[in-house]
Amino acid sequence: MNLFESLAPAEFRRIIDAPLRRYFLGLFVSSLAMGLTLSLYVVYLHNVLHFSIGFSTLLLAVASLVGLATSPLWGTLTDHVGPVKVMVLTGVADALALVVWAYVHSATSAVIGALLLAVFGGAGWGPGSTLLGRLVTPEHRQRAYGFNFMLVNLGGGGGGLISAAVVDLHHPLTFRWLYLANAAVVLVASAIFLTLWRHGPAVARVRDERAAPSARAGWGQVLADGRLVRYVLASVILMLGGFAAIDTGLSLFVVNNLHLSVHVIGVFLFVDTAVIVLAQLVVLHVIEGRSRTKVLAAVGAMWGVFWLILAASLALPADGAVVAISGAMVIFAVGEAMLSPVGPALVNEIAPEHLRGRYNAALGLTWGFSSTLSPAIVALYFGNGLSDWWPLSVGVVALAGGALMLNLRRHLSAGEDGRAPSVNP
Repeated sequence: MNLFESLAPAEFRRIIDAPLRRYFLGLFVSSLAMGLTLSLYVVYLHNVLHFSIGFSTLLLAVASLVGLATSPLWGTLTDHVGPVKVMVLTGVADALALVVWAYVHSATSAVIGALLLAVFGGAGWGPGSTLLGRLVTPEHRQRAYGFNFMLVNLGGGGGGLISAAVVDLHHPLTFRWLYLANAAVVLVASAIFLTLWRHGPAVARVRDERAAPSARAGWGQVLADGRLVRYVLASVILMLGGFAAIDTGLSLFVVNNLHLSVHVIGVFLFVDTAVIVLAQLVVLHVIEGRSRTKVLAAVGAMWGVFWLILAASLALPADGAVVAISGAMVIFAVGEAMLSPVGPALVNEIAPEHLRGRYNAALGLTWGFSSTLSPAIVALYFGNGLSDWWPLSVGVVALAGGALMLNLRRHLSAGEDGRAPSVNP
């Protein structure tokens, strides 16, 4: 009991009231939907629909670029109308986009479906982070974002297990039914978020005598914050050495270089999820009060080890490769559990209340930038016979991202870096 209380203090448990419970339930359901098809994008296009790797990765890059370009719009809209309205709107639109994607039959329809998914598929994450930042007080945000990420991975891992049991490369209809099921689950999540309608209104602009004139308001004020800009740049590099590479190239490497079954991808995702679910509260306890930038630097180092093991798996038999990569996923997952509470907490620590939507959109841009660049990197390696070297290159990028995060420390106050209690209202 004492251990549980140290991992999840009573004051944190008390803040999980009815609205926050509904938020976490909606998050879990939407994460389940995401997990159903998370790592199948390129495999679906290349191995099922028989588009070339060049076309598949280029389409993913273009789609990521479109998502990147529209992300600031969702941040601005969140600040103007409130996060809940944006979450419901984008959820319904995302479900429709998934239906289009399920019935892709030509290059044209693939482009249309990919662009619709790009605009609406990840648009709800920034508003969701904004809503969570408003539902909890600053001193509890790091734990809340960590719990948030644990649920994301629990849902995503569950979805991955379901997809691993359902999809079959020799039966394309299994992919179609999976995407249609994904659309239905997204609508369920949107219905849950709809119950939070009155908890997510827009916030009036805060009058700050130190703020720049109106010409600098909005995104001008956001981009003038050097702390945020430095974090975004460092995070893009770190994501290129982490999530972006996992989403873009891991399935290709596993299937085409290691010659393993597509079904083991679901196993790897399950390992990732299980570790996060089991370790997240412990990690939150360990990193509490520690330098956030040092924690982020450690994430880069751990992800570098993951890619080194993946590269070494080329020399192992199939069973040994599965075991080695599963073990490496444990390391990667602990890094995720460290990153998940720290990054959003840092951004929301420095965000003015009336610009919280834009700041969280900027946080989302790190995913957008990395997702745009990663397919091009994958195409470079896989399209030129260099795919065996791809994991080592990604590992170097992960280390570079960690180093940039460590350099960010000198630009933050002790409170912003998590080394002292927050003084934000």
